[in-house]
Amino acid sequence: MSTAFDHPEYNYKVVRQFAIMTVVWGIVGMAAGVLIAAQLAWPALNFDTPWLSFGRLRPLHTNAVIFAFGGCALFATSYYIVQRTCRTRLFSDTLASFTFWGWQLVILSAAITLPLGITSAKEYAELEWPIDILVTLVWVAYVVNFLGTVAIRKESHIYVANWFFAAFMIMIAILYIGNNLVIPVSLTKAYSIWPGTIDAMIQWWWGHNAVGFFLTAGFLGIMYYFVPKQAGRPVYSYRLSIVHFWALISIYVWAGGHHLHYSALPDWAQTAGMVMSLILLAPSWGGMINGMMTLSGAWHKLRNDPILRFLVVSLSFYGMS
Repeated sequence: MSTAFDHPEYNYKVVRQFAIMTVVWGIVGMAAGVLIAAQLAWPALNFDTPWLSFGRLRPLHTNAVIFAFGGCALFATSYYIVQRTCRTRLFSDTLASFTFWGWQLVILSAAITLPLGITSAKEYAELEWPIDILVTLVWVAYVVNFLGTVAIRKESHIYVANWFFAAFMIMIAILYIGNNLVIPVSLTKAYSIWPGTIDAMIQWWWGHNAVGFFLTAGFLGIMYYFVPKQAGRPVYSYRLSIVHFWALISIYVWAGGHHLHYSALPDWAQTAGMVMSLILLAPSWGGMINGMMTLSGAWHKLRNDPILRFLVVSLSFYGMS
């Protein structure tokens, strides 16, 4: 019996590795979340131990769920989808292997340093500079491998899922590197090159777009491949998918200022962040509607397809949130 993984031309080893670690880090990250949530009700659950305190485990929880669990899911699906839609093997098996082991090393480094209180104290960017360098090396290798695969594709058309993945990868590289430009003073401490209010703005330019690109654009890439695939239907509107893409990536980068209302940030930047956040309703709903309407003529499949049910519920919650 053949399966989706019976294709010797493609590199599915790295896809399997990242898929397995997605489950592992999901359990670990969410277990940490349950523990710190319980600490809010029963403070004694920190056991009077500094490295089990809420302040140290909370960033470990967010990093584990976003970058370990979510990150591994994005690596696995992007590597799978780009090979299938480009009808070619990954650009480099060596780079693929490096991104897997390098990303696991990043996660383990975070799991060691954050409970020890080694942190930059910037939300979603708590890791100190030696780990940031490793993140950058792994991420650049990821971008090169993905775009290299697109460049050597045997399918002339670049499917829309790959547009979303490429935008997510490139923007995360720019945002992460920009926010983590620092002057090291020791192996475990560095100070940002950005002064005061500018540092806050750069931080939320990154912090909000960790949501906007890492947790939105990347996962929309997943949606645009797996919803049509599972439904057995073409994307409802290819035109809407392209409008959705350009609207989302051009508007989202402005929204970070809404984390800094009534602060020293200039009024125009606060207003821009607020207005762009409201405008984001349009491309967000555009993507949700495109995914939902793809099921036109296939709604009956929900009766006995649990995968499709999960996909529809995820689209519904995306629209609501």
